[in-house]
Amino acid sequence: MNQTATIERSPKADATLALLWERIRRRGDMPGFTKAINAILASMRGEDERDFSMTQTVLSDPVLTQKVLRLANSGMYSAFGQRINTVSKAILVLGTEAIGHLALGLKLIEELSKSTPDSLQAHIEMEKAVLAGMVAHQVAAEAATRDPEEAVVCSILHSLGRMMVTFYLPEHWTLMQQAAGAGDIDPIAIAQLGLSLEQIGRATAEHWGLPRNLIAGMRRVEPGLRGADFGHDDWLAALGTMASQCADSLWHGDEAGAEQVKLLAAGFAPLIGIEPDNIVGAIEKAKVEAAADLSIAPLANPPEKRARASAVTRLREAGNKILLNGVADMRDAAATATPGQMVSMAIETAYHGLSFTRAFGFLRDRRDGRYTAKIGLGDNAKTLVPKLSFDDAYEPNVFFASLGSDRVIFIENARDPKFSSKLPGWWKGTLSEARCFVIIPLCTRGEPVGFIYGDWDDRFPSVYLSQTEFSLLNELRALVVKSVERRQPVEAVASRA
Repeated sequence: MNQTATIERSPKADATLALLWERIRRRGDMPGFTKAINAILASMRGEDERDFSMTQTVLSDPVLTQKVLRLANSGMYSAFGQRINTVSKAILVLGTEAIGHLALGLKLIEELSKSTPDSLQAHIEMEKAVLAGMVAHQVAAEAATRDPEEAVVCSILHSLGRMMVTFYLPEHWTLMQQAAGAGDIDPIAIAQLGLSLEQIGRATAEHWGLPRNLIAGMRRVEPGLRGADFGHDDWLAALGTMASQCADSLWHGDEAGAEQVKLLAAGFAPLIGIEPDNIVGAIEKAKVEAAADLSIAPLANPPEKRARASAVTRLREAGNKILLNGVADMRDAAATATPGQMVSMAIETAYHGLSFTRAFGFLRDRRDGRYTAKIGLGDNAKTLVPKLSFDDAYEPNVFFASLGSDRVIFIENARDPKFSSKLPGWWKGTLSEARCFVIIPLCTRGEPVGFIYGDWDDRFPSVYLSQTEFSLLNELRALVVKSVERRQPVEAVASRA
């Protein structure tokens, strides 16, 4: 077995690929994905310092760092019996290959989710790819495979050809759909484009320089029994084929789809090496996950959720504009504004741009040895400001971690019992209504002078920060810090706030 389909180099195929690469150059690759995967692949290929290189690659992306650590601590790895708090430890426990595949899968899903294709069909194909990855994740966990992340990436990549055509060649996709009707679209693709959708996906993967094992796993295989030479690449291809077909069947969340899933499980069970009932059980878990995480799939999209998701999207888009405009205002005012004025502008920008429930600006008074809130916005802020003060002597909690590392820290679930020891007593006594929060440290010449704090309560049950938002927050704090450095001594900040 272990055969790979070759791309027929017909003039029509060459013309299709030339058009595809031109469209990609004109519009840009799935935003930022090529650059990100090149960094990840370089880290996986490194020889002497692979672990260090992978750590640096993941840590350079705060959103990716957060997701890698969350998954490294998920039920899939509970057998390790230890909390993984750093990317370095995740790589030590799980291995560079596993983290590399995990990072690739997460990065592709992130880029798919934030892409804004011109057509609904392109968005549908992207979500189906994500759904296939969810199915593969659960089935691979059931199989207890050494590197389930590799299976997830292969399963997502099985839909790559469909995504590339719907995203970059939508006019061809429309004609192909019309010609195929309810039948198989691949014969139409070969006739019109000179390549099957699988071949287009494989050509794109090779264009991006993806590893050979992932490309080999993108093959479509038929259900049946294992051959004598059945290998790991064949297993990846079988799981990817089944997962992508299950995604199609699960999409509408109806009874017909559920029956088709059972047939697929029975057909692919000998190849995957799991009992059909266990495959169906794993797919049910993926279905629950999809209902919570997908946005436009009928499976996950009752009318009330659709309205809520649309409202959240509009809110985030409007918020990013507020952040951009606020940072621009701060940049314009930087030459003349006092540090206190810059802090006020920063808090107002972050509060409105990120829809905080509350936001506060803390400044450090070296003479008193304390951090004290000087300004607050939002729910009950005026009442809380006089109560927000604490000693600047180091304590092992998340606030001093942020101040000591001079990095923006986002806490997704402040109510996690395991996280309680990282929260200081003053926070628990005043701000514990928060579900999640952000700390934006303000440090000059290696010394903290204060920080900006913002939180969300139960009205925001699920919050995440995008790479764009992290970048804007870092620019915002850099402008504040520059104003402080121009107006030393530091103690003057407190009197101007």
